[in-house]
Amino acid sequence: MSQPTPAHPADPAALAAQAAEQLTTTLGEGHDVAVVMGSGWAPAADAFGETLASVAIGDLPGFAAPTVTGHGGEIRSVQVGARKVLLFLGRTHLYEGRGVEPVVHGIRTAAAAGVRTVVLTNAAGGLRPGHRVGQAVLISDHLNMTARSPLVGATFVDLTDLYSARLRTLAKEIDPSLTEGVYAALPGPHFETPAEIRMLTTLGADLVGMSTALEAIAARAAGMEVFGLSMVTNAAAGITGEALDHLEVLEAGKAAAGRLGAFLVELIGRMP
Repeated sequence: MSQPTPAHPADPAALAAQAAEQLTTTLGEGHDVAVVMGSGWAPAADAFGETLASVAIGDLPGFAAPTVTGHGGEIRSVQVGARKVLLFLGRTHLYEGRGVEPVVHGIRTAAAAGVRTVVLTNAAGGLRPGHRVGQAVLISDHLNMTARSPLVGATFVDLTDLYSARLRTLAKEIDPSLTEGVYAALPGPHFETPAEIRMLTTLGADLVGMSTALEAIAARAAGMEVFGLSMVTNAAAGITGEALDHLEVLEAGKAAAGRLGAFLVELIGRMP
């Protein structure tokens, strides 16, 4: 398993470049799109068809195998129409205790490999009474409640329209029933309290989870176009009065992942 060591570059950009070089050596060049599969999303990868090549995430510089149940541990190269796609089956979360850099290392590696569009998926708690388990919601914006940023120094990146409006429009042309929402990213690993959910609702959040926001910021800083898609896997704390459980989140994800995988394939195939 490859971990950041003194033999690896200390600079995040240099480490990403090193990982990208090994990635393209193994999976080939010319990838246009990267898709990050969130909790319970792994079955969606089957909709992408034949894997052209793959690599274990932990074999690349700066990466470590995911430690969270429901996250795979490989990167696959697949073809969707005219586009070559990198599928990241698994991500690092802030609550794993490795710091911010490993959370966004996959995004920086994809960018260094030439990827210009990233699709970020996640499992989310629904804050609105109308949300249904298994429902897909387009992310229109986010609230970064982690109190962290992947950027340091005088890197004043504009986050206006961070989540691509044109790709959201394309998504709704494919499925007019899709709705949009604001995703609140918290550090976890505990689920939120009902009081925190009421606070987030007051702040304008529609969804809540423990990923995505930091990756989206890093993607914007790298000049990538960002598309975000949440799968509602449970009602947030206090909405129904029922207890929250990670395994139930995964089961809800499995039930909807195949359908949403087919949607992503069509979306990527129709990207201009």
